[in-house]
Amino acid sequence: MRHTREIAVGFAIGGLFLALVVVSPGFFSRENVVDIVLANMPVLIAALGTTLVILSGQIDISIGSVFAICGVLAGLIAKSGAPLPIVALGTCLAGAVAGALNGALVAYIRIPSIVATLATMVALRDALRWATDGAWVQNLPAGFQWLGVGQRGYPVLAGLSAFGLYAAFAWGMRNLPVGRAVYATGSNPVAARLAGIHPRFTTFVVFVLAGGLTAFAALLNAVRFNQIPSNAGLGLEMKVIAAAVVGGTAITGGRGTVTGTLLGVVLLGLIGPALTFLGVSAYWERAIQGAIILSAVGAEALRSRPLSHTAAIAAGA
Repeated sequence: MRHTREIAVGFAIGGLFLALVVVSPGFFSRENVVDIVLANMPVLIAALGTTLVILSGQIDISIGSVFAICGVLAGLIAKSGAPLPIVALGTCLAGAVAGALNGALVAYIRIPSIVATLATMVALRDALRWATDGAWVQNLPAGFQWLGVGQRGYPVLAGLSAFGLYAAFAWGMRNLPVGRAVYATGSNPVAARLAGIHPRFTTFVVFVLAGGLTAFAALLNAVRFNQIPSNAGLGLEMKVIAAAVVGGTAITGGRGTVTGTLLGVVLLGLIGPALTFLGVSAYWERAIQGAIILSAVGAEALRSRPLSHTAAIAAGA
């Protein structure tokens, strides 16, 4: 019963695959599959961080702005002649600093996360626009593009990196004390504190991790092109939050898995390309995604209602 949502999303993906096999088998051409995977790997990596934030009972809507800044920064560091490991380290460090800013505002200054991250989303996006005047980063070095392994080797390296991160977080959230601390903080911060957990520090750490993962996602996205736009990441926050929620992560925190997030990314990432191959107007993509998200949130509300009623009875007793 704990994995009902993941199973439902898995069946939805299977049904979509079956429809594509029957109606449009060309969808499964190697080129199309590789394009879909490469386009959604950064979304998955950023969604892993978002899942941690939501599990801790918070929300982060500044992800798109952090993604844009880190992508531009990666290009600028690469153009300075720095080797790729330094580019990656500097980019991830910048994302972690942005996450630390959000974490400090939420955990220690006690600003509601929706307000704090809304402020940083606007501030970071406008600061980037002012610093770049909207110009794209061009003339990127050859050693930066495709992570220096070429267009054929990049999908393998990037895929291993994304799968490695997913596997590490999936294992860690089940088996490490820090994973249990995140769940406990999102479920009941007062009880977590009485159990010896530090909810504020846990909240700060998940925001730092989310920022670092978003930066790494921005790097993987930036190396695929010969120019880096300064307006990248628009709407990314909606994609990653939707993937987590559709995959079964409770928006109120304390319940969910990164495996569910992976399935959510797959389902939402397939909708647009599938509509094209099925001959349906692409304008329906947002409508279908919205319907899926609404269904997931509605199911979560119905699931939580009996729990809330039971808790109320227990409190009255």
